[in-house]
Amino acid sequence: MNILVAEDNGQMRAIIVAVLKGLGFDNIREASNGANALGILREWQPDVAIVDFRMDLVDGVEFTRLVRNAEGSANPYLPIIMLTGHADRARVFEARDAGVTELIVKPVTAQAMIARLNSVIHHPRSFIRSLDYFGPCRRRTANPQYQGPERRMARQELQIA
Repeated sequence: MNILVAEDNGQMRAIIVAVLKGLGFDNIREASNGANALGILREWQPDVAIVDFRMDLVDGVEFTRLVRNAEGSANPYLPIIMLTGHADRARVFEARDAGVTELIVKPVTAQAMIARLNSVIHHPRSFIRSLDYFGPCRRRTANPQYQGPERRMARQELQIA
């Protein structure tokens, strides 16, 4: 697998890369900010991107929005795992609404990295496009009581003409 790591703190980036290598991943490219990561995406196709929430120039949220929505994006379906030192509700919602696939709260552990990589590789979520969002489905489960206009239907409920 090809993994892109974008983290502005060199020591944290080294820890993330060491964890990934310890898990058996060897094809890793590093970027010190989101702008460099976007440049790498133009010439290399990672299978997963791991990005920090706050970075200079282009932060993880803007990186995610550009990957998902920019015209000519190399891979708008790229699984993006975001790292953050702060797991307050507003920050989690901001990442989710930008189109992040998974979130890891620092300090990074091998167990958290394995869980998130397993999730994006072996249990990918479908992508949703709406008027103001494109990215992985933000709902982890269907709510059978929801009756709104954008209600998800079980496969057996769909009527095919």
